[in-house]
Amino acid sequence: MSEPRPSDRHDDSDPDETFAEIVDEETQRDPDLAVIEAGSRTLRTRSGPPQGDEVPTRPADPEVDKALRAVEQELAGRWGETKLEPSVTRIAALMDVLGEPQRAYPSIHITGTNGKTSTARMIEALLGAFDLRTGRYTSPHVQSITERISLDGSPIDPERFIEAYQDIKPYVEMVDAQQPYRLSFFEVLTGMAYAAFADTPVDVAVVEVGMGGSWDATNVIDSSVAVVTPISLDHTDRLGTTPAEIAGEKSGIIKQGATVILAQQPVDAAQVMLKKAVEVDATVAREGMEFGVVSREIAVGGQLLTLRGLGGEYEEIFLPLYGAHQAHNAAVALAAVEAFFGIGAEQPGSLDHETVRRAFASVVSPGRLEVVRSSPTVVLDAAHNPAGARATADGLSEAFGFSRLIGVVGTSSDKDVKGLLEAFEPIFAEVVITQNSSGRAMDVDELAAVAVEVFGDDRVQVEPRLDDALEAAITLAEEEDEYAGAGVLVTGSVITVGEARLLLGRR
Repeated sequence: MSEPRPSDRHDDSDPDETFAEIVDEETQRDPDLAVIEAGSRTLRTRSGPPQGDEVPTRPADPEVDKALRAVEQELAGRWGETKLEPSVTRIAALMDVLGEPQRAYPSIHITGTNGKTSTARMIEALLGAFDLRTGRYTSPHVQSITERISLDGSPIDPERFIEAYQDIKPYVEMVDAQQPYRLSFFEVLTGMAYAAFADTPVDVAVVEVGMGGSWDATNVIDSSVAVVTPISLDHTDRLGTTPAEIAGEKSGIIKQGATVILAQQPVDAAQVMLKKAVEVDATVAREGMEFGVVSREIAVGGQLLTLRGLGGEYEEIFLPLYGAHQAHNAAVALAAVEAFFGIGAEQPGSLDHETVRRAFASVVSPGRLEVVRSSPTVVLDAAHNPAGARATADGLSEAFGFSRLIGVVGTSSDKDVKGLLEAFEPIFAEVVITQNSSGRAMDVDELAAVAVEVFGDDRVQVEPRLDDALEAAITLAEEEDEYAGAGVLVTGSVITVGEARLLLGRR
């Protein structure tokens, strides 16, 4: 395994003093929406364009596409991701008959409510920049199921995805026959990912939980680094109705002697996490204390950051993503990779600054304030809960400054829909309510009724078909000459965003 290259710290001024000035602000800020104030001027950075993976489309080969559809159909016949029997019994049994593939490589495990996938992509980019072979497992997918399992920064090939399924299928059936319930869709995918990572083999796996922590299928790994992104209310019927209750479930990924990278949290959630860390003798690094965002400025195509890591400051970091929340995700990702390499504990110094800059400049996160069309500008964002929606609204307002913004919203039925719509109400001139193709989608008329409560009848339009909704929103954005700076935001669900991405021809 390659080692990081420590670099000399830039000590023209004392970074501890600089960082101390933001600690008070960091610890007092809203845990989900915090923004460290930065200059408003637009800067052109010297970084090149992002060099990340695109969202894969259907296989061009008809036979491969047919085989992939057959696998998708078999997986879809199992319990979906919202039907759970909370235990790791079945996935542990599968790992046992597969020979414990998840123990063949070290891993970084990520939980939290919002920001997990973007943080995972940043961690993956950093590890890859230091010449490590990476496996990344994230969910849900935007367009293709193969996105969930990535090797060396790119989604697994359809052929390899099919092969991974066929390889473990006999063992899945063996476990199915021995358990009261069959393995779920997510459990089988987790088994495929862990087996594929061992078969590659990877140097390190970056693993995002599906839901919760303690009983999540991913939690059969023994990660040396546990990452907790901001916790807020989501999946309250399964995880708890307060941040503290949700944190109790998510703290289950913290293993004996691990390092915990803790993003800014509500006080009660942080207390639960810290208590768990003490119980298992884990080391904790807290955003706003041991690491954080020192400064942030809007830049062309993203933002320019100075980050405080566990090993010192990293200046002039160009991140080609929008929003203060992504800057904080970057700080968390950097600290996680430093902890993985032992920086700040076993090893003095910092990671090589140029390598860190190159890694962050390559990050992409499809469906997260992603621009997919211009004239008018159409932006996609997978916000699906109130905290995520507020972060998206802040990021959109800061980065784009639309004179008129039209929303296209299609949500799942199990979400806090009113809270999400209320977060967007101040920035949407009008909203087009629609429905995606998922069986979990909220009925368009029910969603429209909630939207009328929030926006008033004159600002709500209903288009049951997503293609019609996109066309209606673009027409509304263009309808008056005075609104030359109009835009469209498609949001409410990863599924809505993925389907819009396909309809708009994004590749």
